[in-house]
Amino acid sequence: MRGHADENGIRFAHADSWAGTGRIDVVPRDAREAHEAEFLAPLATRSFGAGNRETPEEPDPYRTCFERDRDRILHASSFRRLAGKTQVFVFPEDHQRTRLTHALEVAQVAVSISRALGLNVALTEAIALGHDCGHGPGGHASEDALSPYVDGGYDHAVWGADVALVSLNLCRETLDGIRNHSWSRPAPATPEGEVVSWADRIAYVCHDFEDAVSTGLVDPDHLPGEVRARCGVSRGAQLRAFIGAMIEAARVSGRIGMTGETADALAAFRKFNYDNIYMRDASRAQAKSVIELLRALVEHYHAHPEHMAVAFDGKVCTARSAEALLQAVTYVGGMTDRFACRQGLALLDYDPARLPRGIDV
Repeated sequence: MRGHADENGIRFAHADSWAGTGRIDVVPRDAREAHEAEFLAPLATRSFGAGNRETPEEPDPYRTCFERDRDRILHASSFRRLAGKTQVFVFPEDHQRTRLTHALEVAQVAVSISRALGLNVALTEAIALGHDCGHGPGGHASEDALSPYVDGGYDHAVWGADVALVSLNLCRETLDGIRNHSWSRPAPATPEGEVVSWADRIAYVCHDFEDAVSTGLVDPDHLPGEVRARCGVSRGAQLRAFIGAMIEAARVSGRIGMTGETADALAAFRKFNYDNIYMRDASRAQAKSVIELLRALVEHYHAHPEHMAVAFDGKVCTARSAEALLQAVTYVGGMTDRFACRQGLALLDYDPARLPRGIDV
């Protein structure tokens, strides 16, 4: 169908379409930037023109620089591949989280906080959606697997900003928030980046617990008393408590943080997850199998760079060169769980019994 035309040749989706804006002008980018300047919090990050980018660009007539970043990340292959990468469970069932759904939930939490605090929502969302694009297959075990091949180790936050997303020419503020979202990294340079740092922890603590409950790994009644008392046992109650505590902390102090008792409950909640989910024997065994597989793949591609030429526009590096090693780490780090397993079977004659346990590949 071509749609339904009016007397001016404009086409509409429905024969009885009536919806409109009530006016015939549009809101250009510079008008929205002026609105930000007037209404955002004093220390919120302002959008300006094409943004602060490594390669200068012309500004978009309608979108702010951070809205463009958000859109670029949404359309990036490194973002799409998060759908096939582990959050906690390799090869999750349909209702369990992947890295992609984790990123979406982080974005929801972060935007809820930033909107209430008068921060730049588009920048917040861009950082949140892109924060895990540097993750390899198999969850955090991929960092242990790939670290021996990278000077300073493989950090998914740094790799995401400096390798996986570098072709998008994102604003420096967006890249800084992605690079420094982990609490082990330096503090982000913007309040929006700081919000995402908290939102990441809030989201994964809550949804990893919910997934573990649904699979029977943990019992909600076993949560520490301070967590149940302050945050409840349902995801909705927990998110309301943590988000509300961040908004209250900003109201009291003017800074990005969380009220003390609720922050203590979040820390206790996270420790419970580590003790009962992330560090259980089955999780350790899963991590070990991921590490062995990914290192075997890197070694193979380092020695046979022709097997990954399709990912680098047909370019074939010298076998066992530094360039081939960088390509191998980049290629393996970008794989989904299933693709990594299939490559192991196809190229390495890998024993299926050594693969991470999950559904059939």
